[in-house]
Amino acid sequence: MAVSGFDIDVPRWDQSTFMGRLKHFANITDWRTALLPDSRLDEAKALVESCRAGTVPPGTTEEQLHYAKKLYDSAFHPDTGDRMNLIGRMSFQVPGGMAITGGMLQFYRTVPAVVFWQWVNQSFNALVNYTNRNAASPITPNQIGVAYLTATSTALATAVGLNFYTKRAPPLVARWVPFAAVASANCVNIPMMRQQELLNGIAVTDENGNKLGHSKKAAVKGITQVVISRITMAAPGMIILPVIMQRLEKFKFMQRITFFHGPLQVIMVGAFLVFMVPAACSLFPQQCSMAVSKLEPELRESILCHYGNSVQYVYFNKGL
Repeated sequence: MAVSGFDIDVPRWDQSTFMGRLKHFANITDWRTALLPDSRLDEAKALVESCRAGTVPPGTTEEQLHYAKKLYDSAFHPDTGDRMNLIGRMSFQVPGGMAITGGMLQFYRTVPAVVFWQWVNQSFNALVNYTNRNAASPITPNQIGVAYLTATSTALATAVGLNFYTKRAPPLVARWVPFAAVASANCVNIPMMRQQELLNGIAVTDENGNKLGHSKKAAVKGITQVVISRITMAAPGMIILPVIMQRLEKFKFMQRITFFHGPLQVIMVGAFLVFMVPAACSLFPQQCSMAVSKLEPELRESILCHYGNSVQYVYFNKGL
């Protein structure tokens, strides 16, 4: 079907509902898009920009525009329009996350293995958090370094500490240590990586995109939602899979193929993440909102002074 007057920025699905957001994020976190070359992504960006400019190439179909927008949203930052690094994209969460999580769940018994896999995971998380930050709030290399070291230290301290405490605990409890480490590190890594938003506030706009100022309270809300989403993303695989593996390992055939336990866990983690990545991203709207009445007094007064009661809510990109 030919396209005429197509608005490529109108959401394909209703973003106010969980199911609408689930379809949207299942679309843009599709791990297959991570396999495409940069040249193909740049072509998609060019088509999206030409559509925005009202110069869609003749013969372009609506489905082609939808696919171009899918590739654009999966690979380019919503604030800057710059192509994101491959490992930091949410579309890389399935292949990257399944390999790392599978490693953490398989090699949890010795301290050196715990240290190595937690370090790998926090390095991966730091890159993802930096890539998906709100780009309107820049962060310095020193702040990135401090955030990375703090989160990694938290994860290692949690994992190694709990490892010692669980020596006499039931085997299943020890298998859950990696999740405890991941959850605690997320509570540190994300706020630290986005500390500029907490210190200086995040840019907020009205419903038409007009900038109204910066809000620290909005930053707290957005970052809190991202932390919850990331922990939710990891939880099913890291909590349920250990139960499954413990039961499977009681069978004699599994005891004969111990070399396959690691790859099996990687595959099963991947199965969880295929669903959990879009589901966790969909818990909260990407364009977060906050009532003007809940903003800082000075910002609230500024909005009331300039706009009266016509602006009841402010909006901001919470990041991913």
